[in-house]
Amino acid sequence: MATYPTQYAHPEALVETDWLEKHLKDDGIRIVESNEDVLLYDTGHIPGAVHIDWRADLQDPLIRDYISPEKFAELCSRNGISPDTTCIFYGDKANWWACYALWAFRLFGHEKVKILNGGRDKWKAEGRPMTREVPKYAETNYPVPKKRFDKEIRAFFDEALAQSKSGKPLVDVRSPGEYRGEITHMPEYPQEGVLRGGHVPGAKSMPWKTATNDDATFKPASELAKIYFDQCGVGPERDTIVYCRIGERSSHTWFVLTYLLGLNNVRNYDGSWTEWGNKVGAPIEKSA
Repeated sequence: MATYPTQYAHPEALVETDWLEKHLKDDGIRIVESNEDVLLYDTGHIPGAVHIDWRADLQDPLIRDYISPEKFAELCSRNGISPDTTCIFYGDKANWWACYALWAFRLFGHEKVKILNGGRDKWKAEGRPMTREVPKYAETNYPVPKKRFDKEIRAFFDEALAQSKSGKPLVDVRSPGEYRGEITHMPEYPQEGVLRGGHVPGAKSMPWKTATNDDATFKPASELAKIYFDQCGVGPERDTIVYCRIGERSSHTWFVLTYLLGLNNVRNYDGSWTEWGNKVGAPIEKSA
């Protein structure tokens, strides 16, 4: 009979709302809000939080890729972030985009990263302080990262294809309708130009939000292990690739597998279905 972990592998990667309210002005931390709705920050945010726009701040405007190491250093510097700063990410939609921003920071090697458990929704539901005041921090001189960790935590098309052909774990974290090929976009979202629906052959379907409770907090470690170890076939002995539409939902699952379940062999395929569903010659499945 399988035994499951009784606690998170890295409990320090989560911050609770009660703790954060007591430590809003601590030195050495920077609260970072990152939302799907990029206008939400202006309606009110956690005092002291800076805003990182997942598209304008993290995406290269000319090519389908992330910003350069130089641009990342500039982003951190103007937000008062140094390599020693602990960045606490939070946002809307059960921290979906906050995990995306955290993953992008890890891509550039920033090590001190945490997620506010429950995110923006839980903070507001508990009646904790919000403000519209935009903080100003002294600019730092963040050193340009020597590399992006593309090989370590990121997967590309050819690697995802090889993963599929070898039968190694692939986790599709989109909605069931997207996985089955019934729709080519998220439910209640506009069509975004993908030519074919379906999933990567051999991928297991496990919608990203399966990992969270109704209050947007993460489920206990034992439940997460049952979901991913038992149903998706992931584990410490087998490399895993996760994907969604552009890598945002799968960043959430990457965080769960990496920080909460302790796996060090998980990569995020950020090209995801936007690339796969449009690529000439890419095989697809539409089975349930």
